[in-house]
Amino acid sequence: MAALLSAGGEPVNRKRVQRLMRRMGIAALGPRQRTSKPAPGQRIYPYLLRELVIERPNQVWCADITYLPMGRGFLYVVAIMDWYSRAVLAWWLSNTMDGYQLLRLGA
Repeated sequence: MAALLSAGGEPVNRKRVQRLMRRMGIAALGPRQRTSKPAPGQRIYPYLLRELVIERPNQVWCADITYLPMGRGFLYVVAIMDWYSRAVLAWWLSNTMDGYQLLRLGA
């Protein structure tokens, strides 16, 4: 809006336009995130650990994949953890998210 007004000969900055829009009760319309709304026909899986009491090691494991931004792309870190002890049982660092890399964890 500020760029449009400035191009039309009205010298205004973004903060002034923001203040005036707030004063007039005008809000921009745009797409909203719908991350919590499942797609139609999407199967909802039950949470199997809800009633489970974790009381010993090696009873429940979890896996986590995260990425690290690098200069040219990303590095992916995969970690397998034990929920009881919170110990990292295995981890793998890769520059791709190929499935065969994960199979090498157990080897």
